[in-house]
Amino acid sequence: MPIYEYACKSCGHEMEAMQKMSDAPLSDCPACGKPDLEKLISAAGFRLKGGGWYETDFKSGAKKNVAESSSAPAPACGAAGGCGCAAK
Repeated sequence: MPIYEYACKSCGHEMEAMQKMSDAPLSDCPACGKPDLEKLISAAGFRLKGGGWYETDFKSGAKKNVAESSSAPAPACGAAGGCGCAAK
């Protein structure tokens, strides 16, 4: 279910609500009780990586595959193999 952001025009209270896409927008502010909640427009909190998405299918050159161009993560220990992990 998507998480929607709301702000009250009366008191300025901001909140998030997890709702179905088919649910009606909230209207009553839980802080002041007035029916002045307004749904905000915000960016999505995820990125689609891998094959089959617009980013990899319609780009050319070095920007073709973002998933392959990302660097390998550092070892969890933070050491360069000093702890005996495979990061030697």
